[in-house]
Formats: sequence, structure tokens, C-alpha cells
Amino acid sequence: MPTFRHVPAAASLTLVLALVGCGQGEAGHGARLPDPQGSWAVESLTTGGRTLHAPDSAHLDIGPNQIKGNYGCNGFTAVAAFAGTSSVTVTPGASTTMACADMEFETAFAKLFRGKLTIDRGPDRLTLKTADGSTIAMTSAPAPTDAPLTTTEWTVESLVSGGTAASLPAEAAGKARFTIAPDLAVSGTLGCNRFSAQATVEGSTVTFGPLTSTRMACEGPAGEVERTLTALFGSGPLTAKVEGRTLGLTAPDGKGLTAKAASAAE
Repeated sequence: MPTFRHVPAAASLTLVLALVGCGQGEAGHGARLPDPQGSWAVESLTTGGRTLHAPDSAHLDIGPNQIKGNYGCNGFTAVAAFAGTSSVTVTPGASTTMACADMEFETAFAKLFRGKLTIDRGPDRLTLKTADGSTIAMTSAPAPTDAPLTTTEWTVESLVSGGTAASLPAEAAGKARFTIAPDLAVSGTLGCNRFSAQATVEGSTVTFGPLTSTRMACEGPAGEVERTLTALFGSGPLTAKVEGRTLGLTAPDGKGLTAKAASAAE
């Protein structure tokens, strides 16, 4: 009579496979539930039966009790109070007040991102839900690489006065650009006239030497922007701060500018 010695081995193999499968399931489950804290790129909003797709710059950097982000154009901060990983209560803080091209998305995002939000997590994804079922859908974002201060073409996007940033008038948008070369020679346009100067960099400060520029008569918004930038560049040491593709230059009196780094396609 056969002894069927292979039966216990098969049973053992089945048990091993079951244990391995269980471990894989737990690992897979863990991978599906990322920590809400981190950097997230906003993909879309769903509210009122509509889906609004996010601008590329819309994102959230979520910390233990503070959130920094961008509605797509304006930056903001908020206080976060987590209830484990199931929900977060958001209290809006400060934000810039620039007039932006896609104000519909900005306004909807600001309206949804406040109060108690339920957290749904998936593989590399995070969805925040409001009490009425509206959603903010996000995907994990790689840590941004700061653009270099030198060799980058910077396009002025807004003028800053104290805590308020105002976008450039439409007639002047995209026209004020400058580049700081490796030898710290500066060249570009103030929005109307081209200019050049020599910069000095010490730690986090940049000082522009006397500006040499062409002498076209510049009127209207472009002329106003040009006069403001000329005064700023000639005001002495400016604190420089690069975050991702955004440069801030700020004078001691709180006046300054924000500029965006040109992409490779530009």
C-alpha cells in the first residue's frame, strides 16, 4: 500500500505560500496607504458636478501641523490638525493676492481647502473630501530641484510690497526678464528697455551695480514696471531666495519681486 509521503510536503508548501502571500498582502496594503504628510501635486477638483483640472503649479506641502501650497498662482499657508490619518481640519492662513489667469480654479480650491476634510489614500495618491462630497485629487510629487540663481533666465511675475504680491499688468506680463551669468554679469530687459549691470553675491544677498540701459521712452504699464524695477535693483542689497523654479528678491523695506525660471522649452 502506498504511503503518500508527498502529502505532508504539499501541506507544508501550501502553508509557506499562504504565509508569503499574507506578507505580500500586508506590504501591498502598506504601499497603498502613504503618509498624508509630504509633497503632493494637485491634479483636479470635483465640485458641483464639475471637474476642474489643476494648473501645473498647484501643490501642497503637508507637515505635521502646517501646510504650505499654491492654488495654481497664489501661494498660501494653513494650519493643519490631523485626526490620525483619516481626516484633517484646515484653518487657512496667509496668502498672496495676485490677479491670476485661472481664477475659477483658484477660487474653487480656496473654498474647498478649509474645515474638516476626510482623507482617502491610494498608491501614490491622496484625495481630500469635504462634507458635501467635493474632492481634491492629488498625486505624490517629487521634491522640487531649485533652479540655480545664475545661468537661469528669470521672468518677473509679480511685484511685492510688504506681504502683498501684485501680478504685472497684462500689457507688461512676460516682458521683464534677466539673467545673472556665472561671472555675475546681469543682462535682460526691464519690460521696455534692455539693461546690463554687474552683481555681487554674498551669502543670500544680491547687490546690483549701476544699471546701463537703452533709452526708449516707455509709457503706460510697461513704463511703470520699468521704473519700479530700476528703483528696486538700485536700492542696495536684496535678499535672494530660490524655491523650486521661483526666485524672490526682497529689499529691507519689504519691496521686491518674484520671478519664474524659464523651462527648457523656453
